[in-house]
Amino acid sequence: MKKCAKECELKKVCCEEEGCRYWIKYIEDLNCSLLAIHKNGNMTLREVADRLQISFVRVKQIEDKAIKKITKVKSIDL
Repeated sequence: MKKCAKECELKKVCCEEEGCRYWIKYIEDLNCSLLAIHKNGNMTLREVADRLQISFVRVKQIEDKAIKKITKVKSIDL
């Protein structure tokens, strides 16, 4: 885990660094996607959608596209 995430978790303060690639606007997870994963483990698509403030359907579309890319790369490697 990144140093800043550990620091926020230790101090129990929300991250204010909106420019960070791991920053999310979700106070319950101290505004950090790394802490969200560390704290919650596997999450449902709906939980991810809530954290990213996008629709469940959009998260599903992103997941489908990622799986398609992984499958394509995997078939090339064979």
